[in-house]
Amino acid sequence: MKRKRDRLEIIHDILHAIKEKGNKIKPTHILYKSNLSHQMLKDYLGDLISKGFVEFNINKKGGKRYSLTDKGFKYLSDYYVIREFENSYGLN
Repeated sequence: MKRKRDRLEIIHDILHAIKEKGNKIKPTHILYKSNLSHQMLKDYLGDLISKGFVEFNINKKGGKRYSLTDKGFKYLSDYYVIREFENSYGLN
């Protein structure tokens, strides 16, 4: 049985989904790619926006789009360093 994801992994999954879609993504695509419920995604996105990791934009047609800030890109970079450290000591 697979273990539950921790908060850092969930944040990574959200930010990674945004990055992989060319740094502009619809909320529905984040929902599918991060495997979260609508309410959990809403809570996480609100938190990530308020802390400056993600920006919310509305395009000309009125569609919602999310993109990473420099802080969001830095988080992803640091996340990979942390995970590599864990793996190198067999802590994963």
